[in-house]
Amino acid sequence: MNNWKYIYFVGIGGIGMSALARWFKANEFQVAGYDKTLTPLVENLITEGIPVTLEDEIESIPAAFLADPSETLIVYTPAVPVQHKQMNYFRQENFMILKRSQVLGLLTKNLKTVGVAGTHGKTTTSSLVAHILRYSDVNCTAFLGGITQNYGTNLLLNAPTENLNEVVCVVEADEFDRSFLTLFPEIAIVTSTDADHLDIYGKHENVLASFREFVGQIDEGGALFMREGLDLADSTKANVFTYSLDSGDYHAGNIRIENARFVFDIIYPEGMIKDIAMKIPGYHNIENSIAASAVALHLGVSGESIKGALESYKGVKRRFEYQVELPAKVYIDDYAHHPSEIEAFLSSVKALYPGRHITGIFQPHLFTRTRDFADGFSESLSLVDRLLLLDIYPARELPIEGVNSEMLLGKVEIEDKHLVSKKDVLDLLPKLNTDIVVTIGAGDIDTLVGPIKNILQNPFSNN
Repeated sequence: MNNWKYIYFVGIGGIGMSALARWFKANEFQVAGYDKTLTPLVENLITEGIPVTLEDEIESIPAAFLADPSETLIVYTPAVPVQHKQMNYFRQENFMILKRSQVLGLLTKNLKTVGVAGTHGKTTTSSLVAHILRYSDVNCTAFLGGITQNYGTNLLLNAPTENLNEVVCVVEADEFDRSFLTLFPEIAIVTSTDADHLDIYGKHENVLASFREFVGQIDEGGALFMREGLDLADSTKANVFTYSLDSGDYHAGNIRIENARFVFDIIYPEGMIKDIAMKIPGYHNIENSIAASAVALHLGVSGESIKGALESYKGVKRRFEYQVELPAKVYIDDYAHHPSEIEAFLSSVKALYPGRHITGIFQPHLFTRTRDFADGFSESLSLVDRLLLLDIYPARELPIEGVNSEMLLGKVEIEDKHLVSKKDVLDLLPKLNTDIVVTIGAGDIDTLVGPIKNILQNPFSNN
């Protein structure tokens, strides 16, 4: 890494990219980047002293980064379109260009790495692992796929040490574009291997093959903690342990809801951690906490410390994040963008607030994902009482004929459903009699969160 003085990120506003950018800046590299949208995360990077341009022009790149290609590393995300001007320039001028995942692989090479993989749950689970370790005074660093509420960042830096082998590095291992295959962890968690990213993989079997390859890269003598029922044990030389909500080597017991909070025990081969009352709700988050606790126990953390950490964990932004929590009005925002995630989220909302009316605002993410899982989306979205459906957020994709929100809306099996624009939502909400409101999606629906919160907190703007 010391070969480079300048690090330029194409797509710096991505959650994983921004964590890397912050790591390089903290380690005294010159950092700059491009992103197409001025999101709150991009604004934070600029405030922290990292120049970010929103223009895909060569002239908008700081001159020092272009002076000598041998001194500048270009880091990019596969979400960047192929016709990107800056990327084409870097290729033509023979800059060193690496994917984010490749750079992450290089950084974690000399650290005791915990890789958290899975088509759902990896952001919460990896941040739970990192929080338990930090709470328990284990020297760790973490590259996370979300902004943790406890620390206000997606990057945790380890304390300085002369022996890097003592540092535990927690990494969210992303299956998109097979990025996690740059990692060779000592310990891994796999939360799920459902079909997703079929624009990359083509079919579910290829997704499974990629996960099998990932677990095959765990250090021999290392440990794999996988959700019970996944077919991965034969693909690794690591020691395999299973977990789930109600069975496996690590599982929960005595689950109940007290004061709108989930309370449960964690049962593991050597004992039990009793009466854990977590701030973050959801059956899926109990399962995520079991996986994280299993890793912590494996690393020698005490049950008492794990209990304290879980009870002080505040969650990740946009993962079951309460925006308004009043007796007569609740607003929760969630990043869910796959049918299984939406079902888990809405089922937990219904369990916490039985019999109450739910207004769901959903923005589909990607044309291919909407096409491939239209039936699953329609089934999971039918759990709400009222649906306000936004247009598809395209991200890196071009439109696909016949694939649109109108098609998806027709499949949803509730009567109170509406196709709306983002402006429509803000105009419509004050006129509706709302009880529980949820926003769901991974695109730019987050730009609505603040305005919706203001509407729902203002008693004069809502019936």
